[in-house]
Amino acid sequence: MRRRRPLPFALLLAPIALSLLLSADAASAAAGADTLRATTPQAAAGPRVAPAAPRTEGPAITARRPARRVFASSVTDSARRAYRAWLRHLRARAVADSVARADSLARAATRAGAAPAGLPPATGGRAAYVFPGAAGRDYLAQIRADFTPLNRDYANTRAALGFIDPLYALLVALFLLFSGLSARMRDLAHRVGSRAYARTLVYLALFLVADFVLSFPLSYYEGFGLEHQYALSTESFGGWFVQQLTGLAVGVFFFGVVPIVHLAYGAVRRFPRRWWLALGLGTLPVILIGVLIAPVLVDPLYNRFTPLQDKKLEAQILEVTRRAGVPARHVFQVDKSRQTVKYNAYVTGFGPSHRVVIWDTTLKGMKPDEILFVVGHEAGHYRLHHIWIGIGSFTLLGFLAFRLCAAVVRGATRVWGRRWGFVEAHDLASLPLFAAALTLVAFLGSPVVNAFSRGVEHQADAFGLEVTHLNDAAARAFIALGAQSRSDPEPSPLVELFEYDHPPLLDRVRFALTYQPWAEGKPDRYYHPAR
Repeated sequence: MRRRRPLPFALLLAPIALSLLLSADAASAAAGADTLRATTPQAAAGPRVAPAAPRTEGPAITARRPARRVFASSVTDSARRAYRAWLRHLRARAVADSVARADSLARAATRAGAAPAGLPPATGGRAAYVFPGAAGRDYLAQIRADFTPLNRDYANTRAALGFIDPLYALLVALFLLFSGLSARMRDLAHRVGSRAYARTLVYLALFLVADFVLSFPLSYYEGFGLEHQYALSTESFGGWFVQQLTGLAVGVFFFGVVPIVHLAYGAVRRFPRRWWLALGLGTLPVILIGVLIAPVLVDPLYNRFTPLQDKKLEAQILEVTRRAGVPARHVFQVDKSRQTVKYNAYVTGFGPSHRVVIWDTTLKGMKPDEILFVVGHEAGHYRLHHIWIGIGSFTLLGFLAFRLCAAVVRGATRVWGRRWGFVEAHDLASLPLFAAALTLVAFLGSPVVNAFSRGVEHQADAFGLEVTHLNDAAARAFIALGAQSRSDPEPSPLVELFEYDHPPLLDRVRFALTYQPWAEGKPDRYYHPAR
């Protein structure tokens, strides 16, 4: 029997494993640096080393010391000297880092122009490094005070999970393939269904249930256990589990009953070499339908949406949307306090389903001017056509993603297909392979997608400031959102690259406090009043 070569399998998992290891190393280094910066000057200089106790031994006693004890003592002294040198190195690095960050913040404050009313000019000392807000509040100090060791632990865990999730999904898909479970589910679907549509529906339901069960330990920890551990969730296990089952049912309906997977396999069967083109073309209508119906049909399955109850705030919001040139059809509040204490607001849908949605936790925990800036930000997404730009961009990315998936599926089927129970990509048993390929491509492409998203969010931030002129409110809104979600204000470059679809908190606050083209006599970059 010919021995199977393990190289393709190793190449498949190597990027994920490497990224996971790098992220863990970067997160540990970042956590250490943050700990030094957050402590008192004495603690930042390193833990105190107790002075050596005076020796009570005389020369005669020392002379009788065994040789190995003398050797151990010399090793201990060497280790102590190395440890002290290491502490001095850490102290120097911490001081250099603090000075560099302070200089950067001072330059940003200088570029902002005149200081806000009531803020004394920065003339050296600590005042030169204040991140200025209203009435001279040091927002930099507030951000770092909010990012407590508890919050840092949560943020680091979330960062690690961002790399573990795709790896875990890959392992689940590979287990379904190598265990033969996918082939057995395919055989059962063929026995139950006489037509291709029925077979696809049965197999998809079995696959989603198997994936749900195998992924449940990580889903439970990530979505329920971790959130309760850090007091961010208000949901009972029963309520959370019902939502997971609802998501499972939605997946079966929209991908099985609505014959999306059936049509996709039909394209793979009909165009064995160019099926990725057909699936790329199918991406556009699927995205359009999803964006249109999700706010109306899917979102209400999880929460209750009602018109905004605060009529005074509603009038202020409608004034902001009017100035922004947004046809504000609907402003909704949603009862997210049933599940979480975090804050959020978003714009979704288009045409008749277009709406601005504000979480009730946001209404309770944020000030009206902060909410108005958030609405201005969301209005920016509408006026700058970010929804349509996103739909077009993801459609184009769909072609590339499916092309790469085709290469992975073709190569893996050629090497392991017989062991998995199929030799053609259009066999239903290949669905876990498609899922694994899409997971791998999506993970490796996430830096590009996140960079695009961060650019879009930065534009919306600028638009919100231009339409409201609420710089300080914007900074306070960002700080409140970051503190409530326990997010890392200064993530490592690797974590930001792979996981941050919004700019980091410090960047957003710095921009909110320094971006004032109207005060400098310059034209706005994005906001242009409707005529």
